[in-house]
Amino acid sequence: MAHIIVVGNEKGGAGKSTVSMHVSTALARMGHAVSVLDLDLRQRTLGRYCENRRDFLDQTKLELPSPTLFELPEVEASSLKPGENVYDHRLSAAVAAMEPNNDFILIDCPGSHTRLSQVAHSLADTLITPLNDSFIDFDLLAHTDANGDKITGPSVYSEMVWTARQLRAQAGLTPIDWVVVRNRMGAQRMVNKDKMERAIQKLSKRIGFRIAPGFNERVIFRELFPRGLTLLDLKDIGVKQLNISNVAARQELRDLMKSLNLPGVTADF
Repeated sequence: MAHIIVVGNEKGGAGKSTVSMHVSTALARMGHAVSVLDLDLRQRTLGRYCENRRDFLDQTKLELPSPTLFELPEVEASSLKPGENVYDHRLSAAVAAMEPNNDFILIDCPGSHTRLSQVAHSLADTLITPLNDSFIDFDLLAHTDANGDKITGPSVYSEMVWTARQLRAQAGLTPIDWVVVRNRMGAQRMVNKDKMERAIQKLSKRIGFRIAPGFNERVIFRELFPRGLTLLDLKDIGVKQLNISNVAARQELRDLMKSLNLPGVTADF
């Protein structure tokens, strides 16, 4: 069976699509068969990222390892059983179609709570939650007191993940490996950063997730999107000498892939 990776966060702007594209492309470059599914039916950032890549490769006649973009199939209402949700049916049909020919399936969820996102989380073997390094984003996972020192309760998102875990347990599936990826951490040690460090470490033990390093804020990510490229493609398109920022970004990706601990993945690129 394919290993299902779900990238989820109910807050926009945390870098879900950047993480999704880089993780899926890295897996493709390692020789794995990878398909991706964008559940943000309105914005379709990952879908457009993949389409930009396809168009760029067509124009330049280059061949680069790439994930395959899959779309949710349409379902006739008459085919639904009584009480069956159309979105549940579309998602299960998509996964069933992708699974036989892929080692990995990556599902990118929207930055809001939807039925599709809820069901996708229950399918996750690995759940990646990108998080900007601020208490505004930390509120996605848990609520804190005014000083940011004491956790006062879980968030609605954490409760959704808990529900997804229960559904998997009831179905006899392996537990979700939940990985919170810290993006845009910055290089300097600051009071807010230290508080975030303590809070997220404390919360990880309380609600059960692992912490992985993510991507710092870099202009290169905004420049890559229109061509559908990733950090791993730069040399293939003729960039002979990577600058210090690009080298550092590649190392961040390498560290992230190692931290995910996906089956059969060595992060050797």
